[in-house]
Amino acid sequence: QVQLVESGGGLVQAGGSLRLSCTASGGTFSKYAMSWFRQAPGKERVFVGGINWKGGTTDYANSVKGRFTISRDNAKNTLWLQMNNLKPEDTAVYYCAASATSGLIRGATTAYSYWGQGTQVTVSS
Repeated sequence: QVQLVESGGGLVQAGGSLRLSCTASGGTFSKYAMSWFRQAPGKERVFVGGINWKGGTTDYANSVKGRFTISRDNAKNTLWLQMNNLKPEDTAVYYCAASATSGLIRGATTAYSYWGQGTQVTVSS
């Protein structure tokens, strides 16, 4: 059983940056592929970015490509999402998720077994 806890969300002006963290406990973090998802009010939870177990392969949603960077440190049991040039449409609750398919870099929500509680990101115009 893996527990995931996100942090780092907040209120930022358009064009600003935030760095989200996701700390894992209770399992072997390096066994899991990790992804970030986000959910805006009244909308479905959607994929933002993913990284394989080793950290060598990543994938991003087109809407964030070139602005967001996902990374991980298995020794620290931590996943990050660096978000630059934020836009109002990036406003959402951001979730980290773990998949036992260690090579997965993009998947449907059903591919992930463990989820954090989410952290709110609000971008003002």
